[in-house]
Amino acid sequence: MDYKEYNIYDRDYIVKNFGNVGGFMTTLYNYVDYDFGNFSSGAMLASASDESEYSKMGNGIEDFYNGAWSPSNAKEDLPSAWVKMYQGIATANEFLDKFQGETFDELKYNPDYRAQMHRYENYRYEARFMRAYFYFNLVKTYGGVPLIDCVMSPNEVNSLARASSDSIFAFIIGECDAIQDSIVADYSDLGEYALDTEETGRADRLAVMALKARAALYWASPLFNPSGDNGRYHAAALYTKQLLDACEERGKGLTANYRDLWNSRSYNTQAIVKEIIFGRRYSSSSAGDHLVEGYNYPAGIEGGAGGNCPTQTLVDAYDMINGKPIGDPASGYDPANPYANRDPRLAATVATNGDVWPSYQSKALQTYYGGANGEPLEGATPTGYYLKKLCNGSISLASNSTMKDATHTWLTFRVGEFWLNYAEAMFRYTGSVSATTPDLPVSALEAVNMTRRRAGVGDITDTDPGAFWERYKNERMVELAFEGHRFWDVRRWKEADKHFTSITEMKLTTAADGTVTYARNKVNRQWDDKMYLFPIPQTEILKNPNLKQNPNW
Repeated sequence: MDYKEYNIYDRDYIVKNFGNVGGFMTTLYNYVDYDFGNFSSGAMLASASDESEYSKMGNGIEDFYNGAWSPSNAKEDLPSAWVKMYQGIATANEFLDKFQGETFDELKYNPDYRAQMHRYENYRYEARFMRAYFYFNLVKTYGGVPLIDCVMSPNEVNSLARASSDSIFAFIIGECDAIQDSIVADYSDLGEYALDTEETGRADRLAVMALKARAALYWASPLFNPSGDNGRYHAAALYTKQLLDACEERGKGLTANYRDLWNSRSYNTQAIVKEIIFGRRYSSSSAGDHLVEGYNYPAGIEGGAGGNCPTQTLVDAYDMINGKPIGDPASGYDPANPYANRDPRLAATVATNGDVWPSYQSKALQTYYGGANGEPLEGATPTGYYLKKLCNGSISLASNSTMKDATHTWLTFRVGEFWLNYAEAMFRYTGSVSATTPDLPVSALEAVNMTRRRAGVGDITDTDPGAFWERYKNERMVELAFEGHRFWDVRRWKEADKHFTSITEMKLTTAADGTVTYARNKVNRQWDDKMYLFPIPQTEILKNPNLKQNPNW
């Protein structure tokens, strides 16, 4: 058998024309991860953190916190896990080693020859970006991993030892530096090289800068920076500021309305796409059914399964509209009317009792015990809440529905994240919430309030470092809820003992007069410090005797 670890057409077929090479690159993009519940039968990584709880018991997401996680159950269905990322890396290496230097001479008289050649020449930079991105997913998951930057035989691959996490981060940042000024800067402004095809969704200069900035922040974080090298935070702040400046120069920035970011037309609506740096688009209907909505619509409506239910832990993170935390006696928070006058991002993210959700419904949600959408109904929310964010509330899952507009975009990089990344790096670098430097003229306090001002919430004003750090973590949890960050953020901060050992649910009951009573319920979860990094799959250890397992697995 002429066995290969990758599955592609042979080289002679691919280089026949531009279209075949372009198809090869499309295959590479298919390895980009997204988390709409497309693994673990609908559960998102949010439900392995303190953001949400999956409503149906027995889902594999529980393995992350019930002791069933192990090298032989290494959660390889995760979109960014070992095998899939190395498949992407192998594909990138194949392209970079075997598909360079083509001239397509038989096509040189085609009217679009120069434009097609420009696209072909750019593919090498896209492939290097993708390879660096796949390595970022690996290093944040496993720490150091084998570094493969060329085509190797299976025997060669299966003899490699793990490179250090420092080496992997240095490789990622080095690759971004090498291609940043060569990759296409803006696909909407190709001039004479423009083609009559849609170019959205491809990695450009801003995507490269975003990967470099995010990787630098992770590298500076305690999980990967045990010596506390403060220079890494300086680099992370600097790279992030350079990205934000480049975004501004290109007319990008925060979109006016937070909830618009998950609009089905976000990818081609200029007022929304201005915030999106890089994302992966897919159609739910083409994936089999309305994936996000089918998994997360409330139990009790046709087609609703309950899904990833926001926790009270998350809901408590949303401040009052005046900017004060709900625990502040001066905030105005009313425990008997807990969702009034809250940060508008709460209503954009979480469906609460009394909401009309999904938006095509006419009846208000009843998430209290015995209600139409509450326990003990199968799949009903155990937390008192359902998920709005990421879902298109106009999609009906009813059997007679004709609603087909089900496009979704997973926001891999967006401007809002990087204002928060900058605030964190700047705070850690300077040790101050208000300090600036000549090369970093924006303070951590000013940066963290950018996303709050977009939401219409009062500024954070805490200048005490300890208080600011707690407020920063809350703001990050709120702004980036269900976008795949919390699971990794708490790990890189090494603060899982504070955040992942329990979640809080809200149990709602009603009296005869219809009065709703709210009672918090604490649910304990298991945590072990070995879980900061994933176990390397046992199958990989058996294939390669030079791989060493992560500690205590």
